[in-house]
Amino acid sequence: MRAPLIVITVADHDADLDPARVALVNARYADGIRRAGGLPILISANATAAQRATAFASMEGLLLSGGADVHPDRYNEAIDGAVEMDVARDALEWEAIASADARALPIFGICRGMQLLNVHRGGSLLQHVEGQVGAAYPATPALTHPLNVQEGTRLAQILGDVRAPLAVNSYHHQAVTPERLAPGLHASAFAESPRGMLVEGLEAPGERFVLGVQCHPERTESSPADLERVWAAFVQAAARTPGAAGGGVAQSGT
Repeated sequence: MRAPLIVITVADHDADLDPARVALVNARYADGIRRAGGLPILISANATAAQRATAFASMEGLLLSGGADVHPDRYNEAIDGAVEMDVARDALEWEAIASADARALPIFGICRGMQLLNVHRGGSLLQHVEGQVGAAYPATPALTHPLNVQEGTRLAQILGDVRAPLAVNSYHHQAVTPERLAPGLHASAFAESPRGMLVEGLEAPGERFVLGVQCHPERTESSPADLERVWAAFVQAAARTPGAAGGGVAQSGT
């Protein structure tokens, strides 16, 4: 399999982390793509317009990583629980999703990335939910809870013979609920919370790979090994994408 070019949108700063920690957090996402055979390109809101255009024209898949809260302006609500927000990153990722949609490229959203994907598709967010964060990300050990994957979904197909609820990490205080799920997206996984049922996985129907998870599969020390299959499925979908400008990189021996 050739190595498809995967653009990863990342934070360039964090109110609670020094720059070295931010770089370490971002590297986890790149490592997940590399393990699955892809070629990661990290881009943040600091990128120039020309750099963004080049990255988006070359990408064969888009990974929306975790980070700060999506500003409620994006779903026409007042601030009511959202705390640290990054409007510049919101704008970057809005543009990135639009670019991926224009060429029907695969999209994979993690935590904030899943939430932003839901908002971009017309959904909204529960701005605060208690009991979903133990130590603040990226500290360990993480809080964990069962993930109930729904039969007949893309996520269930990727996980294959995994049937028992997975114990996944939890580093979020915002959430997608069934009532706030975007039109055109389906919930593929749920978890219980003090605020009721939360959507912990979502996806678009059809052949195109558009999938989000609320947990952090890049945190391999607190994520079940079964979720490595999601990285592989995403990168494989990107490798099959026709007509990408970047063309990927051929890997020897495959």
